[in-house]
Amino acid sequence: MMYKFNNHYVSRTLVKLLTVEALVLIISVYLGASVRFFDPAGPVISTHHDLFTEACVFTFLMLFSMAVMGMYELNYREGLSHTLLRLMPSMLLGFGLIALVLYLLPELQFGRGILVIVMAIAAFGIALTRILFYKWSSFASQQSQILILGVGELAKDCNLVATYHASHKFNVIGFVPIGNEECVVPSSAVLPMKGSLASMAKQNDAREIVVAVENRRGGSFPIQQLLECKLNGIKVSDLASFFERELFQIRVDSLHPSWLVYGDGFNQGDLRTSIKRVFDLFASTLLFVVTLPIMLITALFIFIEDGAPIFYQQERVGKGGHPFMVLKFRSMRKDAEKQGAPQWAGENDPRTTRIGRIIRKLRIDELPQIINVLKGDMSFVGPRPERPYFVQHLSKQIPYYDARHTVKPGITGWAQVRYQYGASVEDALRKLQYDLYYVKNNSLFLDVIILLETVRVVLLGKGGR
Repeated sequence: MMYKFNNHYVSRTLVKLLTVEALVLIISVYLGASVRFFDPAGPVISTHHDLFTEACVFTFLMLFSMAVMGMYELNYREGLSHTLLRLMPSMLLGFGLIALVLYLLPELQFGRGILVIVMAIAAFGIALTRILFYKWSSFASQQSQILILGVGELAKDCNLVATYHASHKFNVIGFVPIGNEECVVPSSAVLPMKGSLASMAKQNDAREIVVAVENRRGGSFPIQQLLECKLNGIKVSDLASFFERELFQIRVDSLHPSWLVYGDGFNQGDLRTSIKRVFDLFASTLLFVVTLPIMLITALFIFIEDGAPIFYQQERVGKGGHPFMVLKFRSMRKDAEKQGAPQWAGENDPRTTRIGRIIRKLRIDELPQIINVLKGDMSFVGPRPERPYFVQHLSKQIPYYDARHTVKPGITGWAQVRYQYGASVEDALRKLQYDLYYVKNNSLFLDVIILLETVRVVLLGKGGR
């Protein structure tokens, strides 16, 4: 159901869909060229071998456009119609990028006549692929049946995630009571223990058992039966691992310290650190060059509206708990914290200036942090750095909060693209669960995914504050 590629969970269905759509896009190029140059009296076009580079460029840009527009965030509950509605803006974005590339690289043999035909064929091919995909997935998703071991609060949360929020569609067969745990799930869904867990799972065609029990000590916990299930090909998952796999977060309320200590992940070796630093320098330099005109215009508008200073420096907590000064475009009034005590930044914060509201919405205010990345205080991708005042308070209230300081903070991060707004302790807890996922599973592959998600957030105007 899920691959774990480079520490990040990826749906097998997504990999298959991505592969099929890549083939559809490549075929669209060759088919479009054949239609454009078709001559009934002459031979079939003989330049197909010359279109390989063009086909690869077209496929890459179209897949990038669809990823940016969220077409690979598979949600079986949103329906086919909603997915197809996103196809048109994806095609428009792809067409614009391809036109730009053809302008910059005129040596590519891709005329406007071919491009229009190829886009039409590609749009039809992708739409047909999605229709077939949803038909197939609606059948395949019926096979994802699970049993939940437990009837308490954790089991209730597990059922809620599996039914409404998981990355896959699950059919929860029922709950198996363990020991004297207080029952908070519907009694009609509780399955009496008859025989072994393995026999119950086979009778109900369950492919997975999720252990959602808080107290695993004592003779009532069926460790031998769970081992029997695993030996019989039935997947057994810890609740923390289930949440990590399906929500791409590490739920603090389901954690046991031993899971963190003995589990995989949390690798911060020298090789990973070196690769990340090279990536940071490359991405930051490229972003600086591309966005320099935008930053100059932003600086001018800030000065016109509210005068100097244009930039805003503030102390933040970095890797290992060491403080540093973060650099941003000033988006608030000069007297934003005239009361003295630090305040949470709120959505539609009244302290922001007019230009400040715009640059916060588009994340332009974060661009000067490129300097922090080049200096080595920050990384391009990582948990957002927080102020010492809030870190001090949150560390006392939220378990494992300091774990986010084991990596460098970033301009963008997993929490920013998955949970876009936060202005309270509860929001900080929810964002921490995504930060913990990143700290545990961070890799170059995950960094690239986060950057794609960031582009989507900026283009669609989501998540800015």
